[in-house]
Amino acid sequence: MFTRRSMIASLTALAAPALVGPAFAAPADWDAWDAQVTPANFDLGTSNPWGLHPRYLPQLVPANPGLTPGDVHVDAVARYLYHVQDDGSAMRYGVAIGRDGLYEPGVYTIRRKAKWPGWTPTPAMIKREPDKYERWEEGMPPGPENALGSRALYLYLGNRDTYLRIHGTPAPRSIGTRASSGCVRMVMAHINSLYEKVDTGVTAYLYPTDGGRL
Repeated sequence: MFTRRSMIASLTALAAPALVGPAFAAPADWDAWDAQVTPANFDLGTSNPWGLHPRYLPQLVPANPGLTPGDVHVDAVARYLYHVQDDGSAMRYGVAIGRDGLYEPGVYTIRRKAKWPGWTPTPAMIKREPDKYERWEEGMPPGPENALGSRALYLYLGNRDTYLRIHGTPAPRSIGTRASSGCVRMVMAHINSLYEKVDTGVTAYLYPTDGGRL
């Protein structure tokens, strides 16, 4: 029966942004994929099968005075992400940032989180690099090879989705470089840890590549 409720659900589905799709994987797949991207006997601060420079491994460090606990700060010069703690410290992770001309410094709000998200390249990405992205114009399904990896934090300006993400990457050796199409990349095992600690509604600061202030 086509009820008012089903009509509303249909309209909602039609209005959903393309970047949310394709369909999410079942939670049963998440556990298997998490195991696949997490090294055996994983230790957040020391495990390094990816061959990262040791400075990009997660560390607990002192936070600058006056920062709000829970917020995220991305140092685009050193390629670090800091998650500010309640006790005046911060967890620091190595990241990759956008290539020249694609990184967008600014002050954003994390309004959505997703485990093993689907991904669809934006029209600008497809136009810029059709050979790389055109085959995914209908969406790339979730999984360890997906461009957003195992977790994604969605950055908004007000209520507008910027299409910028802090997300896992199937290319962990890119950490420490300028490699992405604008997003902030993390090792999947690292963002899996960060994801559980970041609340929606917190602020994410992406600082300029010249070391300047926002």
